[in-house]
Amino acid sequence: MKSLRRIATAVAVAGLVALCATAAALGSRSSSVTISVASLIPGSTQAAIDQFNSQVAQFEKANPGITVKPVEYNWTGPTFAAKLAARTLPTVFEVPFTDARSLGDNGQLANLTPYAKALPYFSEFNPAVIAEGTDAKGQVVALPKGAYAQALHYNRQLFSEAGLNPNKPPTTWAQVRKDAKIITEKTGKAGYVEMAKDDNTAGWILTTVVYSLGGRMETGTGTSAKATLDNKYTIQALNMLKAMRWTDNSMGSNFSYSWGDINQAFAAGTVGMYVSGSDIYTNLVQAYNVNPAIYGIAPIPLAKNKTAGVLGGGTLAAVRPDASKAQIAAAVKWMSFFYEEPQISKTQAIRNAQTLVANKQPVGVPALPLFNKHLYDISQTWIKPYINVPIAQMKPFLTGIFSENLIPEPEASTQSVYHALDAVVEGVLTNKDTNVVQMLQQATSEAQQAISSGA
Repeated sequence: MKSLRRIATAVAVAGLVALCATAAALGSRSSSVTISVASLIPGSTQAAIDQFNSQVAQFEKANPGITVKPVEYNWTGPTFAAKLAARTLPTVFEVPFTDARSLGDNGQLANLTPYAKALPYFSEFNPAVIAEGTDAKGQVVALPKGAYAQALHYNRQLFSEAGLNPNKPPTTWAQVRKDAKIITEKTGKAGYVEMAKDDNTAGWILTTVVYSLGGRMETGTGTSAKATLDNKYTIQALNMLKAMRWTDNSMGSNFSYSWGDINQAFAAGTVGMYVSGSDIYTNLVQAYNVNPAIYGIAPIPLAKNKTAGVLGGGTLAAVRPDASKAQIAAAVKWMSFFYEEPQISKTQAIRNAQTLVANKQPVGVPALPLFNKHLYDISQTWIKPYINVPIAQMKPFLTGIFSENLIPEPEASTQSVYHALDAVVEGVLTNKDTNVVQMLQQATSEAQQAISSGA
């Protein structure tokens, strides 16, 4: 985009996007207001909590009259739905890319449009990213926190102990299977594991693998979409898992990992490889004190066909629908300060990096740009002196991801599609006699019902 190149150049020369411009654009307040905001997941380290609180203090100092109350927050499908219905969510909360548009269409998110469009950089968002936070009426109902591409995370120490080269992670699923078997045989640890809990994460990771092989879980859009869970690539992915589990015995003994569980197991050094978002290193540090020396990240192995691709996703920040206008205005200011400005303002990027480093938190974790790669690269030069993640160990991912074919998550009834797949993954990993085709046909029927009803 021509305008984006122009603003990127201006930022590079001027060194910042003036924060006072943001405040002026969003308007002034005549009275005080209090908002609660999603902070960290339960169990985060004290250093991570201190870092977050430092940012809150910086924001409140720059915005007299706004009081911010941090609330522990961890999104899961079932708990989110219950809290949303009970109206117990914080004023500002986070949702996956897959959910914001449907929640907005249902009137379950506040309309942020006038405040969001007053942001001086609003027109420079990646159109595909901001579209995830825009409902069918064109209302902005969420702003992006971050985007990611699914990646293969691996334990460099276990690779070395197994006689494998930690600088050359597997690039095909056949190599993943082979390396996983070697890791288990040589170290006694699980060579490869997948999330398999019935909280939609099992279906999410299976979909990731299917995308990488060339398959898709649905075609079309909206309630007219057709569920295609039982495609040949899903069968291939499940048969691969079945072989690793029952023939190779390389997947350990725990087959009910959730997102947090699998991160904890990896940080504890009991997992050789697993698939999750490229930004997971932050959680590994904040919640589980991972040893940086063991960490490696590589692109998802892709089949050599035209439809194979990397599942991309992300997180958006939204506001409760019952928030007052003053709270919405304050919430957008917080969202701009906390989520967006570190990526487009040199001053804020450096301040944020300094705060993170002071509290021993990671700086430089791999992520996909919310604006464009050019601006992302510029922002990386600002924080280069503060980068404290094992960047050399992330080289396989960083050198490959921007050339990969990124595919968005299934659009229609995303979480319902994932949930329908949960039982299939669980069945494959816990029962060697599971009929993959039969279970997939049942899952496809369940997903189609959800899609057709708009669930």
